[in-house]
Amino acid sequence: MPELPEEHAVTIEALMDEQRKFTPSEEFKSQANINSQSIYAEGDDYVSFWDGQAANISWRTPWTQTLDWSNAPFAKWFVDAKLNVTESCLDRHLEKNGDKVAYYFEGEPGDSRVITYSDLYKEVNQLANGLESLGIQKGDRIAIYMGMIPELPIALLASARLGATHSVVFGGFSSDSLRDRINDAEAKILITCDESWRNGNRVALKEYADAAIEETPTITNVVVVARTGAKVNMVDGRDIFYHDLVADQSTEKAATETDSEDPLFILYTSGTTARPKGIQHATGGYLVGAAYTHKNVFDVKEDDVYWCTADIGWVTGHTYIVYGPLANGCTSVIYEGVPNFPDKDRFWEIIAKYKVNQFYTAPTAIRTFMKWGTEYPAKHDLSSLKVIGTVGEPINPEAWIWYNENIGNGTCPIVDTWWQTETGHIMISPLPGVTTTKPGSATVPLPGIGADIVDDEGNSVPLGGGGYLVLTHPWPGMLRTIYRDPERFKDVYWGRFSKPEENKWVYFAGDGAKRDTDGYYWLLGRVDDVMNISGHRISTLEVESALVDHQSVAEAAVVGRADATTGQAIAAFVTLKGNVVGNDDLLAELREHVATKIGKIARPASIVFTDELPKTRSGKIMRRLLRDISEQRKLGDVTTLANADVVREIADRANSAAASQASQE
Repeated sequence: MPELPEEHAVTIEALMDEQRKFTPSEEFKSQANINSQSIYAEGDDYVSFWDGQAANISWRTPWTQTLDWSNAPFAKWFVDAKLNVTESCLDRHLEKNGDKVAYYFEGEPGDSRVITYSDLYKEVNQLANGLESLGIQKGDRIAIYMGMIPELPIALLASARLGATHSVVFGGFSSDSLRDRINDAEAKILITCDESWRNGNRVALKEYADAAIEETPTITNVVVVARTGAKVNMVDGRDIFYHDLVADQSTEKAATETDSEDPLFILYTSGTTARPKGIQHATGGYLVGAAYTHKNVFDVKEDDVYWCTADIGWVTGHTYIVYGPLANGCTSVIYEGVPNFPDKDRFWEIIAKYKVNQFYTAPTAIRTFMKWGTEYPAKHDLSSLKVIGTVGEPINPEAWIWYNENIGNGTCPIVDTWWQTETGHIMISPLPGVTTTKPGSATVPLPGIGADIVDDEGNSVPLGGGGYLVLTHPWPGMLRTIYRDPERFKDVYWGRFSKPEENKWVYFAGDGAKRDTDGYYWLLGRVDDVMNISGHRISTLEVESALVDHQSVAEAAVVGRADATTGQAIAAFVTLKGNVVGNDDLLAELREHVATKIGKIARPASIVFTDELPKTRSGKIMRRLLRDISEQRKLGDVTTLANADVVREIADRANSAAASQASQE
C-alpha cells in the first residue's frame, strides 16, 4: 500500500491485499446487455443518464424536470410525471407475454404453482378490488406480515394498484415488532397468513398478529391467507379469509394514477432501540432504478429464469423479486423455505428443476454451504447458471472462490453487490459483461452513481486507503425521508459530512470501506463493526476473512471486547468445517494464520469454537450478542434471532475459553 500524505490520516486501516482477478469471457461479453466501458462515461452526467433509463418504464404523463434537488436533501425525481407501477409490472406484458411465467413457486413441503403474467394480473386485480371493498383508498397504509408464498407479491402489487402504501413486516419478527411498525405507519389493514412453513415447522403468524393487533388501534380489518389450513381465531367483523375476500371480485381493476413522488412503500429497519426507522421510497424513481439494475447487473434476457433467495420482507425481495423482475417481464422463482429442508441440497435441487440462469443469495448462506460440503451441489446439474450474485453483507474472498468453483463452475461472473434498504437498488457492483472482478470486492459504483471514501473530516482518501463510504449525489431509488420524521432523515443520513452552507450534500452510508490502487471498493462492514486495537482501527470483516481463509474454517464472526490495556481486544467465534476438531493446537494455528495474513496487530486475543453462530432470520450474524457474550454482559434483544438456543452454548464455551486462555497467558 502506498504511503498516504499526513493530511489524509487513514480512518480504517486497509490490511488485506487480494490480488486474484477474474475477467469475463469473450463468449459472455459478446452476448451481454452491457459490454462496453463507455457506459461509465455516459453515467458521468447522472441526471441525463437516469433520464434516458426512465424510458424503460410505462408513464401516463411525462416529467417536466428529471431531478429537483433545490430542497436538498429532499429529492424529487421525474417531477410531475404520472404512472402506476403495476402498469409497468403487469399490464404492458399482457398482449405479448400474458402466457409467460411470472413466478414458479416452490413450497417448502414440496407443493408448487406456476403463475403466468395473465394469472398474476387477474389475482392482483381481485385482491385490489377486495381491499377497496374494505375501504382502502389512495394514500392509506397496508401492513403485510406473511411467509414467502405467491400471495405476498400479490399483496404488494394490489396495494400499489390502489395507490396505497405498503409496509411489509418480515414474517420472522415478533408480535411486538409487528405492533410497533403497524402503529408507526398507522396502517389500516393487515394481511397475514394462518401459518407459514419454515424448516419443516409451522410458524403461527395469525397468532402473533392477534397479539400485535390488541394494541394497534388503526387496524380495521385483518385479511388471512389459509396457507396450512390450520384452525385460527377469526374475529367477527374484523377478520376475513383471503379466499373469501377475492372469491367474487372482478379480475379487472383500473390502476389508480399516482405521482412519481407519491410513496410506494415504507420498510422499517430492524433496529432494537428507540422508534423504528420507516424508510420511505417514492414511486417513479424507485422503479426506474430497480428495473435498470435488475436487467443489467444480472444480465437478464427474455427467456431467462431468475432466482433471488431473499425474503420479500427485506428490501432485496421488494426490489429483486417483485418490482425489478416484473418491470422487466422476467420469470422468477419464489421459494418458501430454508436451504436445508428436507436436506442440504434443496437450493441446488430447485436450480436444476427450473433451470435457473441467475442466482442471487447471501454470503452467510454461501459460508453455510461451504460448511456442509461440496457433495450437495455436486448431486445436481447447475449448468444452466449464467450469473451468480451476492447480497446483504461483504463476502470474504475464500467464500467467493468456493462459490465461483462449486456453484458457478468457474464460468459464471459473480456480481458482488453493495446497497441498502435506504438506497432502494444496487449501487456498487460489477457489470458482468464489462468488469474484471476481484474476490471480496464489490468493484466500482454503477453508472449514474457517485461514491467516495472519506476520512473523519470528510476529505477524500487517496487510493489504497480506508475510511467511510459516502454517496456524493442523488440517485433515483433513494429514500425520500424517514416516515413522519424528516429531521431524523437529515441528521442520520446527511448530517455527518454534508456542508449545507456550500450546498454540498453527502449521504453517509454508515459503512466502512477501503479502495485499492485500481479504484476498487472493498466493503468493511458497519462502522460500529470497527475495532480500536491499540489505536489501530481494524475492520471485523478483514479478521473474519483471514480466519475463513484457513482450510479448517467454514465461518467466523469477530467482535471487539473491552480490554484495559489495548482499549479493545479481538474476540473471534469460529465454526469449523466437516469433522474438524477444535483444540488448542488449532487455536494457536488460527491466531498465527491471522497474524500472517494481515499482521500481528489483528491476531485474536480469544477464539471460541462453536457449531453455529447466532443469526437473525435473514441470516446476518448478531455480533452485538457475541459482544455481550465476550464481555459477559447481560444479553441484548434476541427478537430476530433464528437460532436462540445456540447463544447459551456459545456463552458457556466463551467463558471456558476465556478462563483457559487467561491461565495460559
